Amino acid sequence: MLSLEENELLTNTDPGTPMGELFRRFWIPVALSEEVPGPDSDPVRIKILGEDLIVFKDSEGRVGLVDAYCPHRGAPMFFGRNEESGLRCVYHGWKFDVDGACTDLPNAPEGETFKNKVKIAAYPCVEGGGLILAFMGPKDKQPPVPDFEWLDLPPSHFYTKKFRLECNWLQAQEGDFDPSHVRFLHSTLDNNSSNPGNRVSGLNLGIASGREYYGYYSMEETDTGMLFSSVQEMSSGKISVSVLPWMMPAFCVPGTAGLQMFSSNMRIPIDNTSMMFFRLRWSREPIPENELREYKQGGYVFPEMIPGTWKTAANVFNSYQIDRVAQRNYNYTGIKAFPLQDIAMMEDQWGPLADRRKEHLTSADEGIIRIRRRLIRTVRNLMEGIEPQEPWHPEGFRANRARMVLPAGSNILEAVAKAKAAALSRTVPSGMLIV
Repeated sequence: MLSLEENELLTNTDPGTPMGELFRRFWIPVALSEEVPGPDSDPVRIKILGEDLIVFKDSEGRVGLVDAYCPHRGAPMFFGRNEESGLRCVYHGWKFDVDGACTDLPNAPEGETFKNKVKIAAYPCVEGGGLILAFMGPKDKQPPVPDFEWLDLPPSHFYTKKFRLECNWLQAQEGDFDPSHVRFLHSTLDNNSSNPGNRVSGLNLGIASGREYYGYYSMEETDTGMLFSSVQEMSSGKISVSVLPWMMPAFCVPGTAGLQMFSSNMRIPIDNTSMMFFRLRWSREPIPENELREYKQGGYVFPEMIPGTWKTAANVFNSYQIDRVAQRNYNYTGIKAFPLQDIAMMEDQWGPLADRRKEHLTSADEGIIRIRRRLIRTVRNLMEGIEPQEPWHPEGFRANRARMVLPAGSNILEAVAKAKAAALSRTVPSGMLIV
């Protein structure tokens, strides 16, 4: 249970707030590459961390992220002309480059010299993995770009989408580190033999009863976050070992994916009661055609979207199109898509901004508790002028999920150690190790 002050500390990411400032010490995803597909493509409105912004790509293909309003008289830059290496306000012709410098001020005789005194707020960006990442903090605090492996992959190796959720970022992230929900929320009523996740993961997801399933086997802090290990008995009698890193502030790796695939889930605040869920699946080899087909058409790993929006077709406003007949006879929830089963639980936890004073946590929630403690400690340090060190360990962001399936009776300690080494290594050929 969190106090009112602690809950506010973790959930409020507006400019100038402690958690808002912590988010702004990290490189975070702000848009999909497909939103600005080429040089001089149409500018796009976005809102991140309570800031209204415009993302565009200039004539040289450099990504710009600037204030949504012209610093002259507040005209909307969304209507601007993207031309000749800059974004020009259509109200009076003021033009800005990706660094925020005013390169032309044509509506006043002093414009040639006055332009040097004018800037628009702009944030540096990098592009990779189908994502645009930005650093929105103070320039003198800008850390190295995190060493995410997927940043350097060609398009054939990743599949990236985003969708909007109507809730605070924290309650969405916490679902990734709630190990006991899987055997209920994502299950089918035939011991998972017909679970759609089987065709994605290549495994029978059936889990035998046992207290080892409900919580984490071990938890430890890392330079960039936490490392969680879990040990589960499968219905086949085999033992499943998983290692899940969490990297500050909001980089998570759980999720259903194929044998050769890795996952990355990133929940970035739009404001305090809505967020954008960036969902990435990637591989060290080209994604197999059958895997891509599942992502694009299967409707389980990536839900159907309302065309022209970032909203899923099944959503909070239509009760996720819950099928009560399917719930009684086939699956546990009656909700089709895997992420929507989670989202249905996230978007209304005492409303879009959960009051955590009402919680009654158990030992199965220890992972969530540990993440909250790490965040609270770090953000309070920042309030005291102690800068976070996590962004300055770019190598720590290499961590990925590692999973192993072992025969019954296997040495668990050895298996967990092997899975941890795999999670922190780029030499392991796959996210799934089957012994």
